[in-house]
Amino acid sequence: MNTRILKITCILLLILFTSLVASAQRHKKKHRVKKVVPMAIKNKPWGDQGNNTFLNPVLPADFSDLDVIRVGRDFYAISSTFQFSPGVVILHSKDLVNWHIIGHVANDLLQIGPEYNWNRMDRYGKGIWAGSIRYHDGKYWVYFCTPDEGFFMSTAVNPEGPWEPLHKMWGVAGWDDCCPLWDNDGQGYIVATHFADKYKVHLFKMSPDGRNILKASDSVIHQSHGSEANKLYKYYGLYYHLYSEVKKEGRVVMMERSQNIYGPYESRQLNHVNKSTDKEPNQGGIVQVTYGNWWFLTHQGTGDWEGRAACLLPVTWIDGWPIIGQAGNDTIGSMVWKSKKPFQSANLFSIQTSDEFNQSTLPDQWEWNYQPRKEMWSLTERSGFLRLHAFVPINANDGKDKRPLLFRAGNTLTQRSMRTMQSEATIRIEIGNMADGQTAGLCHFAGTYSTFGIKQSKGIRNLVYDNNSLEVIGPRINTDEIWLRSSWSIDGMSQYAYSFDGITFAPFGDPYKLTWGNYRGDRIGIYCYNRLRESGYIDVDWFHYKY
Repeated sequence: MNTRILKITCILLLILFTSLVASAQRHKKKHRVKKVVPMAIKNKPWGDQGNNTFLNPVLPADFSDLDVIRVGRDFYAISSTFQFSPGVVILHSKDLVNWHIIGHVANDLLQIGPEYNWNRMDRYGKGIWAGSIRYHDGKYWVYFCTPDEGFFMSTAVNPEGPWEPLHKMWGVAGWDDCCPLWDNDGQGYIVATHFADKYKVHLFKMSPDGRNILKASDSVIHQSHGSEANKLYKYYGLYYHLYSEVKKEGRVVMMERSQNIYGPYESRQLNHVNKSTDKEPNQGGIVQVTYGNWWFLTHQGTGDWEGRAACLLPVTWIDGWPIIGQAGNDTIGSMVWKSKKPFQSANLFSIQTSDEFNQSTLPDQWEWNYQPRKEMWSLTERSGFLRLHAFVPINANDGKDKRPLLFRAGNTLTQRSMRTMQSEATIRIEIGNMADGQTAGLCHFAGTYSTFGIKQSKGIRNLVYDNNSLEVIGPRINTDEIWLRSSWSIDGMSQYAYSFDGITFAPFGDPYKLTWGNYRGDRIGIYCYNRLRESGYIDVDWFHYKY
């Protein structure tokens, strides 16, 4: 009896030991795979390559008009947002290659002006242009111009926010691309381009609190063809004014330096550009990583359907000038498509996209097209869903307003479209509470647009595809839920599809070519409006966006 029990015990122990070994091997295998293949996608034509190198662009989407700073071991960048709300997107990185979104500076665009509201929507291609971010006196400072309303600023103790309400420094039109500098004695300065006056670059003193421009201190320090994209630095006891200007080859990065902030300045071209091959990297910021390790985070100024994508270029100092890219025999830099990373980092951030709508606030990747009508959307009316109430677009039945209805419809929720080998955005929506005159679904827009969704008329709901006012009516929809999808590849050709079970998708409509327009790349969005009356709503269960 004891022998039999001993045998059984040995067998059970052997089985348990074998199971533990197999489990350990599985865990070890998983761990090994994670180490060999990090988050970076093998052979992807952008960003982190997983082998201590990266390919440009580092962000293949519309992160335009960049500026960047280093605070300790962290890097923070801002990008222009034009009419989208919230405004001035803030990015965070540990290695200058992998980034994620941590917030916005301007939550209420009505602090800029009424034209940014859902009932005006009159600032396409305008709004928040290039700004600058700095860390000074224990706070983060952001300054920017709008071409119609003037100079604005805000501060925050933490870059994630909360940011102070926008402060208007100067209500004036025709200015852009401002940047502050605090000198060793604490005096603050701000530089900006008066593009309405032949692109003259002006330098002003600021008040001690950095909130006001002392206009009596105005001094013109530069003027050249299209001179803008200003940044001010002080390196090695010299004042450096970084800017871009238009030359025969395209818009290039320039710099001037002086022993006195008011000049006289000597100037130097820092890079060569080629519109057809490198898309003119020109507007951005210089940042020092470690001693002798400098980089330029910039956008590609010639925007394609993805917008002005973000690139990272090495900086080499030659004779006291920071040369951008690969220095040639003329000591002027050129585009670098592949490089070693500034340094290794375990934080392989990525741009957020998908949303289950389970939070009480929208995640940082979302931006509305203009300031939304707040009482017409909710994350709390039905827990776990985004509810979009339909209302009438501006001048919905006015033949004088030639803009497409989508460009006049409030509360369209958007994200940037990524230019990757393959992208796919899918939503599941419940449509049982739609009303006559209402249409809702997925959309793409920039210079042109397309919408794909559900349209209700006389109590009947149909699938509908609109490609720049060429509308195609699809089959009648008899269910209260539907899945809608847009898929696009690196060539920017998108294809819509729908499903009634979330598994089998059927394509619908001709492919739509994503486009560039109003200084912006394509946006993927969720739209909902009613051209007849304020009636009906949809519930969006989730938004899944893979790239």
